[in-house]
Amino acid sequence: MDTAADRSLPPPDTAAHAVAEVLSAAGIRRCYTVPGESFLELADAIDRHPRMRLVSTRHENGAGFMAEAEAKLTGVPAVAAATRGPGASNLAVGVHTAMQDSTPMIVFLGQAETDRLGREAFQEVDLTAFYAPITKWSTTVHRADRLAETTARAIRVATTGRPGPVAIAVPGDLFGQRVGAQAPPEPHVVPRPVLGEAARDRLSTWLARAVRPVIIAGGGARAAREDLVRVAERFNTGVYAAWRRQDVFPNDHPLYLGHLGLGCPPPVLNALSEADAVLVVGCRMSETTTQGYRLPEPGGRVQVAQIDIDPGQVGATANLWFGAVADAREALGELAGAPVQAPYRDWSSARRMWVDTATVPLEASESTGSRLHPWAVVAGMRAALPEDALITNDAGNFASFLHRGWWFRHPRTQLAPTSGAMGYAVPAAVAAKIAAPDRTVVAVAGDGGTLMTGQELETAVRTGAPITVVVFQNGLYGTIAMHQARALGRIAGTRISGPLDLAGFARSLGARGATVHTREELEKALAESVEADLPTLVDVRTDPEVISPSATLSGLLGG
Repeated sequence: MDTAADRSLPPPDTAAHAVAEVLSAAGIRRCYTVPGESFLELADAIDRHPRMRLVSTRHENGAGFMAEAEAKLTGVPAVAAATRGPGASNLAVGVHTAMQDSTPMIVFLGQAETDRLGREAFQEVDLTAFYAPITKWSTTVHRADRLAETTARAIRVATTGRPGPVAIAVPGDLFGQRVGAQAPPEPHVVPRPVLGEAARDRLSTWLARAVRPVIIAGGGARAAREDLVRVAERFNTGVYAAWRRQDVFPNDHPLYLGHLGLGCPPPVLNALSEADAVLVVGCRMSETTTQGYRLPEPGGRVQVAQIDIDPGQVGATANLWFGAVADAREALGELAGAPVQAPYRDWSSARRMWVDTATVPLEASESTGSRLHPWAVVAGMRAALPEDALITNDAGNFASFLHRGWWFRHPRTQLAPTSGAMGYAVPAAVAAKIAAPDRTVVAVAGDGGTLMTGQELETAVRTGAPITVVVFQNGLYGTIAMHQARALGRIAGTRISGPLDLAGFARSLGARGATVHTREELEKALAESVEADLPTLVDVRTDPEVISPSATLSGLLGG
């Protein structure tokens, strides 16, 4: 029987419904958004779709980080949606993160109505031009009957080659238009180019004959962790993890030589500096991973080979002995089965160099006074958290302790922005817990990043995502304070209010909160948080004097 409530529902053949069907058919399950007036029908269609979920966030920045984190964790794109100028501007940080991190994401941007475009209408911005530099493809759709087709194309672009975000701007009058029944798109199969026998044999012979070969593995190799281990063992190579891709190779493996991150200790780089053969797999050889484009040493005796799915990245930042355009998983699988066996090479000394820098110093692991040494926080985390916990980490100097002290032994246990975006950790943890509810998910952040996006704890409460948030609260924008002290001998604008009652802030959002001053209090709070059915923020008061693992603030200021 037709009721008034039934008649109030939008018809099932609108452009918005067609878009939702395309997204669902591609395996996309969630859209993160701050709802806006320019895409009312899209939000409604996704919310009503039986296989999709609309997640409303407290800020578009959080929505962008959540969509990026889910896609990075699962390999399947998520949707982020925002409205017009202000919403689209807020969302841009998360989209830029997806671009630098090679993460597939579908972005819908509500736009001014069709008949008002080009008149500087309310909140109008040229969104195609705005998003072009931070996406793989940016477009504006002007016909409702082309929205589903454009969405299908966006998914193909986002997931083929080097993955990345795609932005679709849609005038606000299009989503609600009726477009009639549309045939669902054919299932999209992502092409995976292979290495091939000739290239496999050339690379395997080269690795076997080298004296000190090493591998640098990036995010492209995440889905091939077992094959990467097999290749390293077959050819007896040392393995480095690219910047913030520490879970690509088991850190407790005797061939793991360290993480090519910011402030990498010089002894850890020795094996890379002395290598005569470097195989780079699924890694775009970024500024941080190459230590400022210094390693592998340009023009040196080292031969460098690179395997990447994006031809634009092969040889982009280094002179190569050999380059191959191939999917990292396919290529590593081929190399693992190569009919070549390398001689034994002793990497124990090089590994010991990394282990020494990745071991929490005993004198720093205990409580001293009312503020904890950052090393003691990492030690407490290692004691109280399961080793397969999924860690999302923010940007900031606190992360240098985490990067060194936390060992990533299990696959897909790290979500971190190579873009260095602050405010990533809390939203990323919320999305990770929604996408993988059985995982223990822990966000690690400084007080600066926490107060940028920490309000997403309310989203965690509302969506039933009991995450743990560990905050290193030292009252500083620590990274910039370190740079100021080192370069100028003084600091400016980097002291922020503190200590703040961040545990109280968490409780005001419906979450649990705990303030800790000792390692014992920390371990107790963490153990309780893992078992809790609500999100928990653990506010750790850390020493601002300890600015990095190798420097103190007063020492830099005095220098």
